[in-house]
Amino acid sequence: MPELLLELLSEEIPARMQAKAAEDLKRLVTERLKQARLEYSDARAFVTPRRLALVVDGLPKETPPDREIRKGPRVGSSQQAIDGFLRSVARTNVDDQDIKIREIEKGKFYFFEALIAAKDTSRELPTLLQDAIDALPWPKSMRWKEEQTQGWVRPLHDILAIFDGKKLDLEYNLIHIPAVAAHPSEDNTIFASNETTGHRFLAPEPFTVKNFADYQKKLRAAYVVLDAAEREKIIRERAEKRAAKEGLTLKPDDALVAENAGMVEWPVILMGKIGESFMDLPPEVLTTAMRTHQKYFSLIDKHGKLAPRFILVSNIETKDKGKTIVAGNERVLRARLADAKFFWDQDRKESLASRAPALRRIVFHAKLGSLDEKIDRVQALAVEIAAHVPGAGKDQVRSAARLCKADLTTGMVGEFPDLQGVMGRYYALHDGEKPEVADAIGEHYAPRGPRDRCPSAPVSVALALADKIDSLVGFFAIGEKPTGSKDPFALRRAALGVIRLILENGLRLPLFPIFVKARELYGAIGERNRPFQPGDLLAFFEDRLKVHLREKGSRHDLISAVFSMGNEDDLVRLLSRINALEAFLGSDDGANLLIAYKRSSNIVRIEENRDKARYSEEPVSGRLDQEEERALFTRIIEIEPVAEAALANEDFTGAMAALARLRTPVDAFFDKVTVNCEEAELRRNRLNLLARVRKTLDRVADFSRIEG
Repeated sequence: MPELLLELLSEEIPARMQAKAAEDLKRLVTERLKQARLEYSDARAFVTPRRLALVVDGLPKETPPDREIRKGPRVGSSQQAIDGFLRSVARTNVDDQDIKIREIEKGKFYFFEALIAAKDTSRELPTLLQDAIDALPWPKSMRWKEEQTQGWVRPLHDILAIFDGKKLDLEYNLIHIPAVAAHPSEDNTIFASNETTGHRFLAPEPFTVKNFADYQKKLRAAYVVLDAAEREKIIRERAEKRAAKEGLTLKPDDALVAENAGMVEWPVILMGKIGESFMDLPPEVLTTAMRTHQKYFSLIDKHGKLAPRFILVSNIETKDKGKTIVAGNERVLRARLADAKFFWDQDRKESLASRAPALRRIVFHAKLGSLDEKIDRVQALAVEIAAHVPGAGKDQVRSAARLCKADLTTGMVGEFPDLQGVMGRYYALHDGEKPEVADAIGEHYAPRGPRDRCPSAPVSVALALADKIDSLVGFFAIGEKPTGSKDPFALRRAALGVIRLILENGLRLPLFPIFVKARELYGAIGERNRPFQPGDLLAFFEDRLKVHLREKGSRHDLISAVFSMGNEDDLVRLLSRINALEAFLGSDDGANLLIAYKRSSNIVRIEENRDKARYSEEPVSGRLDQEEERALFTRIIEIEPVAEAALANEDFTGAMAALARLRTPVDAFFDKVTVNCEEAELRRNRLNLLARVRKTLDRVADFSRIEG
């Protein structure tokens, strides 16, 4: 079946925008194909630095005929209603349209009927594609002509549009003013063709294509690898091979591979040298200078240390095998590292302690004071937290907290912001601080994300927790909470960091009093009309914990079932309870008991609503009429103290095992006992008994929140 091929050729598209742009183009075109009743079998999008391409397979040569029927107003309605209906169905794109009167069950009504004839797909596609191109949502766009109204991420040069082997009659006007667009000038109109060009330097001559297979083949011959995934594979494999040739190993960096693939159409792997005079710089400085600023790959020697070599990805093959390119990149890197070496030498002339007072001049947040004030709070809070972190010496925590932000005033961090914390560690060691203090300074921002390593050293953990909790409490106190997709202060990430620090280190940290202490340290800062509520922050943590545990395969409803009991701010204990509950519900006893709980709860709720009463009294043993009632009540009396003792000892598995003993008497009760019997007092007693079953189970978790 016919194939649609579209290519948009422009100046270089930023690498960070490419993947989404390709997906957006595919989505926008295929949505419009469906709206036009053009079914297709497959759609694939491709992107290089200079081109967005889309191929759609299995399109029909013409749209299928269709019949549209729309019901209008009742016969005899006002003329205004009839005229409005006629205006709403007025069409210029349908054939054989008519207004008829039909009688249905509710009376006689006007009906609009139209036959939508089949149309050539090649005639439908140009307007459809123009609309999709207009709708591309670039994060940033530009206009490169004075009169231009339609923006594009970079100047758009050419459009290739082929359907069923033939060029589409597609004109894309850069001016979207109706009066002007009616007579567009050629200077502001891009006329689609069946031609494209290859690599900007290696194969700039245009060539014609017939279909996607021909397009991809000729692009390859013109030094363009169309598929971004293939470019990534080429970069990774050739870089690893080039490194191995020198006895070195490529430092893994998938994000950098993808970024380089977004900057070249024809990957060429080259290796350069780092001057020996720079190798005494901290390795993080070298890798940051190479990765962040130059997009180079670092190499590791056989001893696991950073090698004085780097890999760069060029977009061009040269007669001298890249020697000139390598020399130019080495020269640029030398200048960058010379700056770094200068900062390294200058920064060490002053101690971190002497730099700390300068934090008074750096604003943390307009409503939350300076960084120096934040450090005062973090220091006090870290000491409080240290009492719950085995091995965290309070004096070391104080020292680390006082110095943890001081490297923000150094020249190195000013030049390389990504190195904050990292450089603080090096400068602290240079000043003679204890290793655990220096490590805490280096790790207090961690974990920065779900894949970042989580600190485990006691002093580091206490400081990292204090820094994040201080920020969370402060921003909640001034009402700057995340809303929807907006989280300008990365509070979700901070909360997830706190969760990981606690769970991965098994800390028994009571969050509620810590939040209260953190709020006290802010003093009068905060909302006056609504005081800070620690419970709001705990609810926020519940949402983050759900995300964290869901990624690990846990059920979100079990988290809610435990959190909703209230007063649970010990995440380790909470997780233990969730794991025990999950194991319990995975057993036959647990699954059946959950069904019994819901049945009991539903009966009690329905009868309470009907009777306008609450059934929460203690069942009267003398009114238990049947053996099954008495057996259930006896079992409840037996297991409640056992479950309570197990819960008190945090033996949640034992508590669940005690509850499991309810299954048999509960099943027997529902098999043999009629709850809504005719005798009122007996009915009331049985409802109180079912309410007692619900209450007993809710001591462990809120079973009403459990799905299933």
